[in-house]
Amino acid sequence: MLHPQARALIDMMAARGVPPTHTLVPEEARRLYRERRTFTQPEPPAVARVEALEASGPAGTIPLRLYAPVACGQQKRLLPVLVYFHGGGWVIGDLDTHDTLCRQLANEAGCAVVSVDYRLGPEHAFPAAVDDCIAATQWIAQAAEGLGLDASRLAVGGDSAGGNLAAVVAIALRDDVEQPLPHPIKFQLLIYPATDMRRCASSHSTNGEGYVLTRDTISYFHDHYMGAGTELDMDWRCSPLLHKDLRGLPPALVVTAGYDPLRDEGQQYAQRLSESGGQSSLVNFERMIHGFILMGKVLEEANTAVGLCALELRRALA
Repeated sequence: MLHPQARALIDMMAARGVPPTHTLVPEEARRLYRERRTFTQPEPPAVARVEALEASGPAGTIPLRLYAPVACGQQKRLLPVLVYFHGGGWVIGDLDTHDTLCRQLANEAGCAVVSVDYRLGPEHAFPAAVDDCIAATQWIAQAAEGLGLDASRLAVGGDSAGGNLAAVVAIALRDDVEQPLPHPIKFQLLIYPATDMRRCASSHSTNGEGYVLTRDTISYFHDHYMGAGTELDMDWRCSPLLHKDLRGLPPALVVTAGYDPLRDEGQQYAQRLSESGGQSSLVNFERMIHGFILMGKVLEEANTAVGLCALELRRALA
């Protein structure tokens, strides 16, 4: 059931000798991840406006990039906004690696997107990324009107490690009584999220080799972010699936991929949200691999997934 285009991509990477991420030092892994996007990502679509911003964070400023959709034109109305956290195992990835996806979501959902350049491991270990993403979301909500954004229509989202961070931010800000948001978060967009740092779901075994993201690479990301021990894995700030109370969270769309080691823990999180009384939709792209939503140049279903995410964002933030 693996999509022929995914099979061709995996075979091409093997033929070209693309080194597995876990064999590289973080600096080299980041460089290659950034460079590879030109081979698999569509051309970045034009948007109405791109603006560099900085949020106040716990360790200094946090770089942000705001995208305003083409559809906003010269309208003066406040735009709904998606706060987006990029994937990359909390070790690689940046504003540029996810630039095209953020542009696509902005245009197709008709909302602004603010991408967050949170601190990465191993230079900044857990919970630095969590702290930055919480602080950035609070800053965006507080500064929203001045940025032309509507804080009452704010969503959080991300892919992989970014999906993990979005889920954690939603829980943390639900419970924050000291610095509450002016309005509750409206929606969660969780694209193949990591939700259980214990890595014990069966898909880690069935999909752990041969589909780009491997067990060794997941361990590499884990150890650079969390440290080599496992004593922190039960902390809900890295394993939101283990939080005891998932009631009262924003509605969520959880997207998974059939040949992804993270598939089952994403599905488990969607189920927990539903069992806790929340609104949660789960869509599994059965023939796809981890990371596919960024690869619309070579994987047709990536564009379908982007369209689905944008449609659900548009509905949730209407």
